[in-house]
Amino acid sequence: MPCMGAAVLCLVIEETLTNLWSMKRLFPLILLSVACVLIVVPFAWAADPATAAKATKADRSPAAPIATTISAVTGMAISPLLGTGAYGAYQWMSADEATRASLPWYAHWGFFVPALLLVGACAAKDAFGAVVPPGLKKPLDVLELVENKASALVAAGAVVPFTMASLAKMIGTDAAPTASAATGGLAMVSVGAIDWSPILSILTIPFGIAMFVVVWMASHAITVLILLSPWGAIDAVLKSLRTALLGLLTLGATINPWIGALLSLVVIVIAYLVAGWAFRLTCFGSIFCWDFCTGRKGRFTPADNGNTMFAGRNFPDVPVRTYGQLVQTPADGLEFHYRPWLVLPVKTAKVPAGALSVGRGLFVSTIVGEGNHTLFLLPPRYRGHEEALARLHGFAGGVTDAGLRKAWSALKELFSSSAVKTGSA
Repeated sequence: MPCMGAAVLCLVIEETLTNLWSMKRLFPLILLSVACVLIVVPFAWAADPATAAKATKADRSPAAPIATTISAVTGMAISPLLGTGAYGAYQWMSADEATRASLPWYAHWGFFVPALLLVGACAAKDAFGAVVPPGLKKPLDVLELVENKASALVAAGAVVPFTMASLAKMIGTDAAPTASAATGGLAMVSVGAIDWSPILSILTIPFGIAMFVVVWMASHAITVLILLSPWGAIDAVLKSLRTALLGLLTLGATINPWIGALLSLVVIVIAYLVAGWAFRLTCFGSIFCWDFCTGRKGRFTPADNGNTMFAGRNFPDVPVRTYGQLVQTPADGLEFHYRPWLVLPVKTAKVPAGALSVGRGLFVSTIVGEGNHTLFLLPPRYRGHEEALARLHGFAGGVTDAGLRKAWSALKELFSSSAVKTGSA
């Protein structure tokens, strides 16, 4: 597992650096903007006592709930369990005794106390991860990956819609007229007397869920990287960065709701820009995790045609780690069929001509073309089935050792008894 994690993490880091290098013209500007917004603005605001004192007063403007809700949804998306638990605890502590009974379910101590305790256990796991052997920590990382998915489903399905619906009602209440409409007939009814809250709910709830999903995918990619990483120190750094971002959003929202909203919008824009990369990495890590944890290779047999795999970084015109099927067609030879975002119409990419072979690694196997360029990454279920896959698709290169297995074969050959006898003859 550690060797597999190191290999996969190296692939991910290499592809990430390649993507960043392709954006090198815009990257300095993005870094400068993020640094100014995420660091300079909130702390400069907090450093001014007069401004900070003014900001701590309740903002009663009609648009203030919008800023608060954007910050809350973004925080829940970054860490669903921590964000939902902290948001529920804040609502419970802010309410008086008479209104606590009417709070939503996530704002009762029966939910947010166990949620925050579980978050604390995950934090302790990462804090001690640098000194704990990876074999003991990785099962807990798998559980955290499952918890992150489950809590995200709960937040996206219940908490975010409830929060956005409450926002729509507040906006509708603020927009309602203070006096009753004139009674001179239907023609005299003011447009302001119409209750817009149902329409606002229809518009705001999908927007809130979309905003949550985009940010959550980028955050969940960090969870996948933590799972794939073989070193506890890297896990702690990744988790600390994500927690620091959540704390910065909380600080900005505490100083002023509009600072929190501005920081949240920056996070949303960045998450939108990396959404495709995060989605593919999430699918990649989830399938690898499932295959390893369930021992899928023992229950798997390669299909005669249409075997599923991931596109490699040397496959032309297809984003790396795209999930699809390798299909053998009588007329056109090998093709890769995939659906962008797994649900869009099927696209077809021609596999480059040349002698293909299966590179059998110690933990991760690949399909390579001429020049030993990686065209496909095989899920762990194919371990032990490389010969069958090469035979079914007619790979001229057959099966060769790759990665750590290739190095181990060379080492065995160097120190094997036959080599010693040949050298001594």
